[in-house]
Order: sequence, then structure tokens, then C-alpha cells
Amino acid sequence: MLSAAITHYHSLLADSALAQTSQQCLTEGLRSERLFFGDRPLVTVLRPRLLTAGQYAHLQQAGHLVAQAARRVAALALQPGSTGDAVRAVLQFTPAEQALLALPPGYAEPSAHSRMDTFLTVDGASLQFIEYNAESPAAIAYTDVAGAIFLDLPVMQVFAQHYRVHALPARQCMADTLLNAWRAAGSPGGTPRIAIVDWAGVPTATEFELFRAYFAQQGLPALICTPDDLVWRGGKLYARPAAGGSEQLITIVYKRVLTSELLQHYGDDLLAHPLLQAYAAGACVLVNSFRSRLLHKKSLFALLTNERFAALFTPEEQVAIQRHVPWTRPVQPGETTYQGERIDLPTFARTNRERLLLKPDDGYGGRQITIGWEVSPDHWEAALAVALTTPFVVQERVPIAYESYPTLINGRVVLADRLVDSDPFLFGSEVAGCLCRLSTQTLLNVSTGGGSIAPVFVVSERE
Repeated sequence: MLSAAITHYHSLLADSALAQTSQQCLTEGLRSERLFFGDRPLVTVLRPRLLTAGQYAHLQQAGHLVAQAARRVAALALQPGSTGDAVRAVLQFTPAEQALLALPPGYAEPSAHSRMDTFLTVDGASLQFIEYNAESPAAIAYTDVAGAIFLDLPVMQVFAQHYRVHALPARQCMADTLLNAWRAAGSPGGTPRIAIVDWAGVPTATEFELFRAYFAQQGLPALICTPDDLVWRGGKLYARPAAGGSEQLITIVYKRVLTSELLQHYGDDLLAHPLLQAYAAGACVLVNSFRSRLLHKKSLFALLTNERFAALFTPEEQVAIQRHVPWTRPVQPGETTYQGERIDLPTFARTNRERLLLKPDDGYGGRQITIGWEVSPDHWEAALAVALTTPFVVQERVPIAYESYPTLINGRVVLADRLVDSDPFLFGSEVAGCLCRLSTQTLLNVSTGGGSIAPVFVVSERE
């Protein structure tokens, strides 16, 4: 059914007038809603990502099981004893990170909202989670608004005469998550007032505006500010809006700034920062809290795929890990296991370049990733040498998903294969909504340039 639906959608675009008016509506919608990453439009294709109900259910179930397993093993990092020591040795927390982890967040969930970066092939035969963005994932508002724009495209309206399409909105889940964390922490301040906090000039700033407007529609006052705009005074947290105006009381911090950037920017002074003082005093709730670091590091997958920790997981979780999480290990001298066999890790990495890639343990945006099958042996050897001196992981290659997507170029619809990922949003360990990114490059990240997102819809046949 899915292949037939995609073929039918593409056939509709053979009508030049329909393609032209659809592109015009898309362009106007993107411009009106400011759906740009920096100065680049977020959507450059004329078709959404279509999933069957069965595929989406599979994504939900697998994501839930892996997220639950991740929480089991990460929780041990806060516990004393030899098993906790082993977990901490893999995650390699710095002393500054350990100090942040020791602060109680006021609610139980270590990562209230997150996103799994995922390859799901068109036929659904392969589903692989390659990263867990558990600290400050972007694109929830972007995908919701892009979905609304697509539903109004003339080509989508014609398509909907033959197929049902069901959107997967997630902004309400984000608003509920913020409020639930605030209530669980004892409703500090008595009234929910949100600060969306990140650095000035980041390319995702337009998403902050989308969230601020959406929160206002829900009766939640919100402002956008930088960490330097926060003030701790009289046992309360205040913020100066980035757009100007008087200070406002803040009781919920929607933390989009990364912990690693806070540590790099403020160094030893971070614990004295107004945000940390308010957090430690319980005067505000932070979402996500600093304990999201337990799940965010890429070495988390080394814990999930290491036989030593398998007994922590339920039988269902073990099956999900085996099927959906690629073999991953910290890049360190010494022995480990691969498919049940003992191996010397550096030697294995050197001799298996074409099925491995290297990632910084705490990286984001595709930075410093080396894809073994795309580089020369000398390049790989140099990258491996660097990885052996700083926290990196090595991960096994997985099947990559490809699909044809239409783009209007010089008045003509051109179909071209794109690499596709289908990245479910999680609230706690439950999947709700999905980001889809498209690229002509192996690194599927809009920040690397040249990529596109596509809204995700569940499609079914009309009776």
C-alpha cells in the first residue's frame, strides 16, 4: 500500500499547474511561519514522509523498549558499587558533570523529552537507532508547523481524496511535559512561567519563537532569553527578555542550551550561575534536567550492547536492543567483545574501517564524525589516533534508508533519491511524533547544510 501511495502522490505532480501552485503555497507558508534554519528553508521537497500505521506502531514500540532499557542502565550511574563504577567508567563523566548530576532535579524522569535518531527503511524491514538525543532535542515545533503547511498544499488536498493522512503533532506533549515536571517538583513559584534559554543568534531561534507563541495560546506565559539574561535575587529566578522589557519571574526553564556549552562558557563559575542557584534551591524546574546527561552520551549505546549489562533488561528489551541498536564501544585501548568474541578494540577498528564510524562521545550536529567507508585508510588511521586520546565511540554501520523525493527545479519536478531518517520524539519513554530529515550526504543533519526536513504522516487507504 505504501509504495502505491507514494507512486500516486508523485503522479499527481506530473500536473505542472498543481506542482507550481503547491510549491508556491509551500514557499509562502515557510516564509510566513519563518521555517528557516539560519537563512536556509527547512523544507525543500514537495512530499511528506509517509508511514503506514504498522510502521509507526513499530517505531513506537521499539523506541519505548530501548528508552526503558537505557533508563535502567543509566540509573546505575548514580548508584554506589562495582556495577555503578562500571557504568560511570563507560560514560566518562568529568568532575564538573558529576557535580551537576548530584543536584536533585525535583522530578524522577532523567530525560523528560528526547529524540532517537533512526533509520527506518521504506519497507520497514530495518529499524536502527543510531543516537539518543536526550538533552536538548530540536524540531518539535518545526515539524508540527511544517505538517500544518503541507496539509494545505493543493497536491496534498488532491492526494487526500484517495488516501487518509494522519498528522503526528507533538507540541502539546512538550507543553504537558513542562507542566508535569513543574507540578512534580512541587509547583515552585505557584504559577508556571517559562523561559526558553539558549545563546543569542543560534540557527534554531525561529523554533523558540514558534514555541513561545504556542505556549501563549495554551495560557502559559513564556519568554526567550540567554543564560546571561537570568538573575537570581531574593530566592527567585528572573529573566530579562531578549526582545527587551522588564525582568520577569521564571519558574520553568525550557533548557535548549547544552550542558557542555554551559560548562565550556562558564567553567568553574557555573555552579554560582543564577540558573544553577535557582535549580539547586528548587526555585525553578529545569527541562531537561542535568541528569539527561546520563542518557545523552553516545557511549550509552556501548552499555546497551555490552553483554555484561544484559541481565539488567527484560527479555523484550534485550530483543529490541539486539534488533535495533548497533554495536557501539568507547574507543579505548584493550579488549572488548564483538558478536560474542573477544577482540582487541584498536586492532579491530583498524582492520574493519569499511563497516565502522567514529563519533565524539558528546558531539552534536554531525561534527567530528568520521565515516570509515567514505574515507581513505590514512584518514581513518589519523581519526582513530585522535579518538584514542579523547572520549569517542566506534559504532557499526547500519542499513541506511533511501527514498525518492520530488523537488521543483526550474519549473520541473525532479525526483531524486535522498537519505532518510525517521526520528521519533519521546516524552519520558513514550513515542509521540517524529522528525524526518533528508539529505544527499551520509550525515543526516540540517546543520551540516543542504538538508531538508519533511513532515511525517501516517497514511492509509480510503474504503
